[in-house]
Amino acid sequence: MVEPTPAAGTDALRPRRSVLYMPGANERALDKAKGLAADALIFDLEDAVAPDAKAAARERVCTAAASKGYGRREVTIRVNGLGTEWHADDLRAAAQAGPDGIVVPKIGSTDDVHAIERALEAAGAPDHTRIWAMVETPIAMLDAHRIATSSERLAVLVMGTNDLAKELHAEQVPGRQPLLTGLSLCLLAARAAGKVILDGVYNDIKDADGFEAECRQGRAMGFDGKTLIHPSQLEPCNRVFAPSAEEVASAREVIAAFEEAQAAGKGVVTVNGRMIENLHVDNARRTLAQAESIAALAADLPAPP
Repeated sequence: MVEPTPAAGTDALRPRRSVLYMPGANERALDKAKGLAADALIFDLEDAVAPDAKAAARERVCTAAASKGYGRREVTIRVNGLGTEWHADDLRAAAQAGPDGIVVPKIGSTDDVHAIERALEAAGAPDHTRIWAMVETPIAMLDAHRIATSSERLAVLVMGTNDLAKELHAEQVPGRQPLLTGLSLCLLAARAAGKVILDGVYNDIKDADGFEAECRQGRAMGFDGKTLIHPSQLEPCNRVFAPSAEEVASAREVIAAFEEAQAAGKGVVTVNGRMIENLHVDNARRTLAQAESIAALAADLPAPP
């Protein structure tokens, strides 16, 4: 008999289709996030906050993250980067707030990850607070596997495609051809290390067709989900990165056929004329587990405040 599907809500299959940045300086936005259908939230202390508002935003974000008012969705905090005047205070406060993750910009080496890990432990961060490493420079692309395997606390790689394009002197064009090498290197690293990997943002919130096309490209490449800059991007992102009804039905058919063949002692399994191997059964199990996890998360979505 085929092994049971992993339980919904396990870390490996936790839904991360849509990961929405929320400006840490905007208290109304943090409240609004409670009713948004994002799989995960990033409360941003970096790009979205002016220098003179950093301290107030830090207190606001950490209070929100510690409130546990966002249901089963992951809540993370993006701190200011290593070397900035705000980094140490951000990291200490975020660690004490105990979010699901701390997003750190411009991670470029294993030394960077180890420095973050030491700081979190010194500040008393709980074990469930994981490192989400933003990889957004050429050196990070080239060292992606070492970064991904540098710490058990590191759970997620986040592509910083805007900064990567800047560093490469590349144009941001439909299809992202200039960025594909870096995206692929990081995908390989994440899969080899058993980590989650999130695609970068899409900048034009008015270009719905372009956004959906990039979501489809990201899913086809193998990304677990995508970081977003506006709530209007949630619906298409959630839809594209979720198993379709047809995929779920096909997965159930594959597993049923496999179990029936095993029970009958048959060595060859076919579904609709296609030979089924163990890898197809594994993929089918994963599809069903994803669908179950997504359904459980949707059922737990808090009502808007």
